Amino acid sequence: MRRLRGPRREPGPRRRLFGSVRSRAALAATLVVAVALLAAGTAVLLSLRAGLLDQAGTRAERTAREVATELAAGRTYGQLSLDDDDRPVQVVTEDGSLVAASEDLERISGTPTTAVRPARGGGGTEAGDDSDSDSGHSGHGGSGHGSGSDDPPELGEIDDADFFDGSATIDGDAADYRFAAVPVEVRGRGELTVYAGAPLDAEQSAVNTALTGMLTGFPLLLGVVAGVTWLVTRRALRPVEGIRREMAAITASEDLSRRVPVPGTHDEIARLARATNETLAALETSVERQRRFVADASHELRSPIASLRTQLEVGAAHPGLLDVDGAVQDTVRLQRLAADLLLLARLDAGERPVADARVDLAALAREEAAGRDGVRVTVRTESAEVAGSRGQWARVVANVLDNAQRHARSAVEVTVRGEGGRVVVAVADDGDGVPEADRERIFERFVRLDAARSRDDGGAGLGLAIARDVAVRHGGTLTVGTAPAGGALFELRLCRAQAHAAEGPG
Repeated sequence: MRRLRGPRREPGPRRRLFGSVRSRAALAATLVVAVALLAAGTAVLLSLRAGLLDQAGTRAERTAREVATELAAGRTYGQLSLDDDDRPVQVVTEDGSLVAASEDLERISGTPTTAVRPARGGGGTEAGDDSDSDSGHSGHGGSGHGSGSDDPPELGEIDDADFFDGSATIDGDAADYRFAAVPVEVRGRGELTVYAGAPLDAEQSAVNTALTGMLTGFPLLLGVVAGVTWLVTRRALRPVEGIRREMAAITASEDLSRRVPVPGTHDEIARLARATNETLAALETSVERQRRFVADASHELRSPIASLRTQLEVGAAHPGLLDVDGAVQDTVRLQRLAADLLLLARLDAGERPVADARVDLAALAREEAAGRDGVRVTVRTESAEVAGSRGQWARVVANVLDNAQRHARSAVEVTVRGEGGRVVVAVADDGDGVPEADRERIFERFVRLDAARSRDDGGAGLGLAIARDVAVRHGGTLTVGTAPAGGALFELRLCRAQAHAAEGPG
């Protein structure tokens, strides 16, 4: 049962918006900058607040120490300097009783006691405290009154301050404060603690101003970052769009001779354009080679097929005139050409050589050289094993020998020898040789240098091309030079089977 497919859905606006590199780059840059600004802004605000709190704490500690110094000097609670309008001050005994406070203090929170007025009577009153203080001074000679002593009063011990936050209302104005608690040991009164506060209005105002500036400036900065990233990315990717348009045009026109534009920069896009052009050039060469191969193969197949058809048609009309031997030769030629084309197709498809099989090239050369007519073939060999397919190596040796036999005057010499970890198969003839300018061209497909040679004698021009392709696939080389007798010298160089197994093909 066929599955019905619905209509293709077009990408939505959101997918189109974030489907481009420019949009994603701008979004990513904006997010990164936003996170960085958020972290930096938070750090700045925290640092600013900590610094302002330290300043407020310093002011509060200074006020508390001033009051604690007065207490340590022997002043009574009523003589303390507590008339600062904007700084709440409390003096608390060890048992938590309030014995002195700022005059206009109406409410306080955050300190151990919320009382704003000293308790009257009982151990902590101002009247009793004054009398106790006076008597204490006369008894100990701390103030110099009553005793007539000239010795200075002993100062009490003031400890380090502690800090905390709270709030207070002074003369109807409520505000947040940074409090400092300074303990002081006063003789005759025990341990007292002075709580003094410094307003946090400046700190809160500065933090709010900085926060407002960040909330106003950050969106503008993010917008600038997004816009600049968009424009820079668009400019940077403009060559990519040119490459895309040209590739689309090449695909539509199927014209592989066209090339994409290469920008004048030295960045990744320029390297991409050059790599694309190299790929197009290789593809053009491959397609052209394939077209030429198909054309040449069709041309080569046309002749034996036409000859075979003519002979069969003549034989059908006149059985006595049928050339059976010629028909067999054309059939064999067609068979060999089809086999050559099939082998070339397999090699072009990347067929991997058989690395586990071992072939003795010396024995193979003797087998291929035996029974050849027309010229004298001399074989001098020593045992030499190589890895690969026996059928393909037999085709290589046979093709090189066929070429030498066609061009030799009277003799062909085959030599198989070892050179260290390599095997060299040399085939030399006493013919006219190969001109130096054509020594690479003869390995191309369907190339025959002797234009006057008949097709039946010269073959299709695929033998040497197949031989070199097989040699290269097995990690070897096939070259042509000049033989001692003046003819052509073909040398096939391969790794021995042990070395080949260790190194691998190629």
